[in-house]
Amino acid sequence: MALSSRIISVVAAATVAALTLSGCGSSDPFGSSASSDGGGSSIVVGSANFSESEIIARIYARALNDEGIRASVKANIGSREVYMKALEDGSIDMVPDYSGNLLQYYDADSTAVSENDVYKALGKALPDGVGVLDKAAAQDADSFYVTKKTSEDKGVRSLADLGRLGSHVKIAAPPEFAGRAYGPDGLKKHYGVDVTLVPVNDGGGAATVKALTDGSVQFVRLDSTSPLIAANDLVRLDDPEQLILAQNVVPVIASDRVNDKARAVIDRVQSALTTDDLMEMNARSANDKESAQRVAVDWLKKAR
Repeated sequence: MALSSRIISVVAAATVAALTLSGCGSSDPFGSSASSDGGGSSIVVGSANFSESEIIARIYARALNDEGIRASVKANIGSREVYMKALEDGSIDMVPDYSGNLLQYYDADSTAVSENDVYKALGKALPDGVGVLDKAAAQDADSFYVTKKTSEDKGVRSLADLGRLGSHVKIAAPPEFAGRAYGPDGLKKHYGVDVTLVPVNDGGGAATVKALTDGSVQFVRLDSTSPLIAANDLVRLDDPEQLILAQNVVPVIASDRVNDKARAVIDRVQSALTTDDLMEMNARSANDKESAQRVAVDWLKKAR
């Protein structure tokens, strides 16, 4: 990963907008040569209750610490309903999220779909005191999958084909899926299919996939960067009605508790993070059982 060439524009902007960062002009932008915390207290970075979120949170915290900004991680807080409340009540100061889902959380009626439109709309939809930093190129979208056998035998390649599975179908997904814009109500509205949720509280993990492969459900919701997709030869269903919006990784912050120096550090992380990175890190976590901290540290070393 050639980080230096990918952050030139961000570094230039940060030089104007933020305090000067040690190492900004070097080939090691995350080098630890700073000694000040930038004038603020320790930053608590939260994460949702799945491994990718924790890995990104630990990347943020480690990058901040490497620049002399005290940071810690509060991992596996829960779903968006829980960690956004924690951000607003001061329990955490920053949390990684995904642009489209966060937009729909605050504005379910938004018509934005593309990366830039979603990002702009998100900035306007957030409550007072909450902001987002730069979006990453990295995306991880909620997506829907069937087994390869179901796809081939029933001709199901799109959400528009779900009716071929029957008038009423079951999906395995996290409990909070019930209230999402792309949940049962959204599927009914856009694709005319009645869906019953079979809640599986493992963040789209092995238990969710098992419900599909053992025939308990007809399709599942998984993160598009999950290594379980390829491992189980699952088929992603097209979404012609664009029920799922662009889902770029975005750092959500408490605006008054994250200063300019910290923001510039995180923006440079964002400029380097790719979808391929997410897939590689998730595979290490799921397949190799490596800790989120180890994976995060290795990513930062590679990004130098």
